[in-house]
Amino acid sequence: MADAKTPTPQGAPMDREASAPTVHGDGVEVIEAKHASDKEHQMSLLKAIKLYPKAIGWSVLVSSTIIMEGYDLALLGNLYASPAFNKKFGHFDEKAGKYVVSAAWQSGLSNGARAGEIFGLIFAGWTSDRFGYKMTTIGSLIMMICFIFVLFFAPNVQVLVVGEILCGIPWGAFQSVTAAYASEVAPMVLRPYLTTFINMCWVIGQFFAVAVNKGSVGRNDDYAYKIPFAVQWVWPVPILAGLIFAPEDDAKKSLLRLTSRNQPGFNAETIAMIEHTNELEKKMKEGGIDLRRTEIVVGIWARPNVRRTEPDYFAYFLTQAGMDSSNSFTLSLCQYALGMIGTAGSWFLMSRVGRRSIHFGGLCAQLTLLIIVGCLSFGQTKASVWAIGAMLIVFTFVYDFTVGPVTYSLVSELSSTRLKAKTIVLARAAYNASNIFVNVMTNYQLSSTAWNWGARTAFFWAGSCLLSAVWVFFRLPEPKDRSYAELDLLFEQHVPARQFSKTKVDVFAHSANEKRMSGDEAEHVEKETRL
Repeated sequence: MADAKTPTPQGAPMDREASAPTVHGDGVEVIEAKHASDKEHQMSLLKAIKLYPKAIGWSVLVSSTIIMEGYDLALLGNLYASPAFNKKFGHFDEKAGKYVVSAAWQSGLSNGARAGEIFGLIFAGWTSDRFGYKMTTIGSLIMMICFIFVLFFAPNVQVLVVGEILCGIPWGAFQSVTAAYASEVAPMVLRPYLTTFINMCWVIGQFFAVAVNKGSVGRNDDYAYKIPFAVQWVWPVPILAGLIFAPEDDAKKSLLRLTSRNQPGFNAETIAMIEHTNELEKKMKEGGIDLRRTEIVVGIWARPNVRRTEPDYFAYFLTQAGMDSSNSFTLSLCQYALGMIGTAGSWFLMSRVGRRSIHFGGLCAQLTLLIIVGCLSFGQTKASVWAIGAMLIVFTFVYDFTVGPVTYSLVSELSSTRLKAKTIVLARAAYNASNIFVNVMTNYQLSSTAWNWGARTAFFWAGSCLLSAVWVFFRLPEPKDRSYAELDLLFEQHVPARQFSKTKVDVFAHSANEKRMSGDEAEHVEKETRL
């Protein structure tokens, strides 16, 4: 992967074309960089909010684009529980005694969007380097507005699949931009809040999808599914109107635009820190540490997919288990409401507990819940179905309290700052590729016209959850309270994942030693030349 054109670690703006003054190697500027780093480590949450209110606002606005992806992700899984949708796009199954969309077409619809997202990620990776995050997001929002027409007017399931593929392109672009931008516009203390807010947007979108579905599921006409598709026009227009005024300038000007003018103590020492981190990564790149970082980021993002399977198909899952559509949508609303509460709770948790511990603990809790759901599947009563619903609601809360939000924080923090955009594109592409596998498996596992496993599907995903927990234990490092430069040094020194939180590093002492060594080598060369 090629280098990004400019550094954009903590405090940096959207623009990938921007450049900061060259300061590395000059003693004064290195001291400034150290001062900025010290300030960032000591900065309180309240101080950061006062200093970076505009950065927080712009990050929230950009992250809100993920609401659209979360909405569609839950929309399709819940539309399969809608009689009107199944009648329009499915066929009558005599065995089930009702209209159903076959498992093959369910997979086509779900995977069409995921395939489109992979194209969108590639598109965003190129355009964000060339034109910046702002123009990439604006262009994607315009495409989104146009492509929703295909979903709304789709006459058959084939055209609906095409619409999902097209809509997946801007969704993929949003996935790339949001995580990178949220981690780049603010200091270390704000990073976990802004990156995990992306998960909140995901859950908000899912909540609205279920709410709209529940309101329209009783209709017998085409608007039972057209209304949910049309609601997707609500998001792009206000976000587009706001992004027109978003900052995209050179690094120093954007940094000052993203901070509060009422903070006279702030100065652009942060630019020196940005450049120092950039120069450090340039030298470290020669050591080949990017492969390990890429493997970790890809692994983090590819695995949550298999842990979200049951919640994303919640209403459909419960109807297949014997619950009526209205009650399944009601429980699904409770599920995502608790998901929002869980994400908000994760902000409190992340300020006190390490990301690695949260991630591993969340996986162990989810593993336990999936085993319980699988065991309840052997019950043949209504009580067991409601118990399954309750366990899945708890499952969603645990996911959004632990694994879900912390994933976004880990992805943004563990990526190299020079390769962040490209690493996120690769990781999210792996996520969507694994999603294709997940969708195919889940549709066949749950469909009454295919394997019809019902709640016993939980045993399969419990196995994948166990494998994920083992991988996290041995491979996932702890980035809490670390600057990007400190993380660079820990990776360069090949510190084992379980030792990251215990290892002490001094980035500026490391830089000074390198500078001294360079001076000694130059003196040695000069002596050899004289001889």
